[in-house]
Amino acid sequence: MLNVLRGWIHRYFSDEEAVVLAVLLVAAFAIVLTLGGMLAPVIAGLVLAYLMQGLVGALERKRVPHLVAVWLVFLMFVGALTVCLLFLVPLVWQQVLTLFNELPRMLVEWQSLLLLLPERYPQLLTEEQVRRGIDVMRGEIGRYGQIVLTSSLSSLPLLISLLIYLILVPILVFFFLKDRQQISDWLSGYLPRERTLITQVSQEMNLQIANYIRGKAIEILICGVVSYAVFAALELNYAALLALLVGVSVVVPYIGATLVTIPIALIGLFQWGLGDQFIYLMVAYAIIQALDGNVLVPLLFSEAVNLHPVAIICSVLLFGGLWGFWGVFFAIPLATLFKAVLYAWPRRAAAPIVDG
Repeated sequence: MLNVLRGWIHRYFSDEEAVVLAVLLVAAFAIVLTLGGMLAPVIAGLVLAYLMQGLVGALERKRVPHLVAVWLVFLMFVGALTVCLLFLVPLVWQQVLTLFNELPRMLVEWQSLLLLLPERYPQLLTEEQVRRGIDVMRGEIGRYGQIVLTSSLSSLPLLISLLIYLILVPILVFFFLKDRQQISDWLSGYLPRERTLITQVSQEMNLQIANYIRGKAIEILICGVVSYAVFAALELNYAALLALLVGVSVVVPYIGATLVTIPIALIGLFQWGLGDQFIYLMVAYAIIQALDGNVLVPLLFSEAVNLHPVAIICSVLLFGGLWGFWGVFFAIPLATLFKAVLYAWPRRAAAPIVDG
């Protein structure tokens, strides 16, 4: 057993760079898992800086000075943030409150419909089972309503956290854009001089993560805007809220689209029943999802993220469980990092196993 272990270590960890890379990866994951909550504004700033670095680079290629390019892009970011805070957030919040106020009426309508099921399908359901299910639904809705009410009553810590994000994140974004090369040089100073493997992996992952974040942001924006236009044209209730859910759902491949279908279908049923409008809604939503998966995603990501669907789902479950929302968002880049490290990792011939 010791000989087998010794041979495995010789094959994968005899290279000095491989050991350094392994230590760096373990340290990075440990910092994220233990300090991820405290460093959330820094992570958010990094993500946004990645999004905007392409614009800065494009302006610099047109001979715009670096500092001028940074200020132009940063002012565009501040303007977009202001529009979201003044128009989008109040609209979505108002629709959330309206939806919670409408839930009791919706539940009464659903109750009357569900109580018809035992009459039509007595061999499958009994009235007692249906009533028990309705009681469970009421309990869950009441629990979520209590959570919303409690969050509203104790909103001071939430407001303080929001203010911290609104102040710190733009500042961090500005300095990440302005001093990107300086920060990169500073970090490189603590790495070994011989770092061919580390450079190879870092360059590939820098390109992968930057392309992924920009592509995902564009996908969220396009899906959200198109969904809102379709929902508003069909005069669907809570169009802005549902469009926001559709946009956010693309962060979680496969799973997100399935989950967001439920509220869209339920609200459409409550509003129109099983009529023509409901069918138009579901057909339009299916077309949006089909275009997203078969046209938009290949166009935005091409071969940048070449992972099997099973690997993607496992990555979402694993990193989401470890790191919450950011784990879900970065699941695919982290899986790509793991794949890049496996392919670039130096391997030597297995050491011969000697008895004794």
